[in-house]
Amino acid sequence: MILLQSMWNFEVIARDGSTGARSGKISTDHGVIHTPVFMPVGTAGSIKAVTQEQLVADIGAEVILGNTYHLYLRPGLKVIQEAGGLHRFMGWDRPLLTDSGGYQVFSLSANRKVKEEGVIFQSHIDGSRHLFTPENVVETQRVIGADIIMAFDECLPYPSEISQIRNSMALTHRWLDRGLKQFKQTVSQYGYSQVFFPIVQGGTHLELRKESAEYIASSGGAGNAIGGLSVGEPEEIMYEACSQVCKILPEDKPRYLMGVGTPWNILENIALGVDMFDCVMPTRNGRNGMLFTSTGVVNIRNKQWERDFSPVDAQTPCFASQHYSRAYLRHLFVSREILGLQIASIHNLAFYQELVRQAGQHIQAGDFSRWKETMVRQLKQRD
Repeated sequence: MILLQSMWNFEVIARDGSTGARSGKISTDHGVIHTPVFMPVGTAGSIKAVTQEQLVADIGAEVILGNTYHLYLRPGLKVIQEAGGLHRFMGWDRPLLTDSGGYQVFSLSANRKVKEEGVIFQSHIDGSRHLFTPENVVETQRVIGADIIMAFDECLPYPSEISQIRNSMALTHRWLDRGLKQFKQTVSQYGYSQVFFPIVQGGTHLELRKESAEYIASSGGAGNAIGGLSVGEPEEIMYEACSQVCKILPEDKPRYLMGVGTPWNILENIALGVDMFDCVMPTRNGRNGMLFTSTGVVNIRNKQWERDFSPVDAQTPCFASQHYSRAYLRHLFVSREILGLQIASIHNLAFYQELVRQAGQHIQAGDFSRWKETMVRQLKQRD
């Protein structure tokens, strides 16, 4: 397969003068990603309750995330390969990022065994046994065809013993070396370029985080990810660890904080220098009736919304947010209508997109810090 010249590039457009926040632009073969960016999570090649058309037209998503573990098991690599890659299989022509599956594999604590070679695990679908290694995870992501593919890492729960974290971090680094070698020896299967991101680990121990960040920074990835946070630790500890890492990771490459989080988590980490985020929270919480809005967190099931005919959130520029009332959305949830799950999911994703878009605007305007402090207080309110 002959590759076209890669469009990959990261450009910092503006920096905030009083924080580490920056706005930028990532160019990929499937289009441009403006940062800071939030990536909706399409674990199995689908954002739950949301169509690809809605992702573009209503939500404005520029990039979405798929998961190697789930896609490997179902529909399987043969189907994806025959379809011409995940972009074509799911009808998505914008950038894609795939998680290596490490977090999902390690969450199967009772059904997996970690070895130097990799991880042997049992499928949650049918109990069949499989082996993920740093090498075959790269090959799996080559078949899936994401624009950005992730290194295979080990993610420990919080809290863990420091000796366990140190050993796990060292294993992640050895796996990175093997995965990076495999990446460099192989090419994309579909005629466009793919890039490789290593992942910082080290738990919440700042010295280990520093050591891991230095190792990852030296590996020469196209961007760098921060893993192992938002796994149960207090927010302030997460911010402290992220701050330590962002001071070390290269300025000229995007920084991706994996699996984080609430709207205020995202703003605080943008201030530390993070560019990319993903989380299942907007869709998962939305399906359970929790809305993130410009005035705070709303439990739409509460009786107080029964006769509230104002929009779900007039400040979020999305049809679902502005067209439907809170009373109607509450009615759908109480009546267990599927449409309620869809409206709530679309609204939450649109709200996240608008939040990071505004963050970028305020970074460029030079007043991000003041705006962020006001927004964090506002977003944490519960109606």
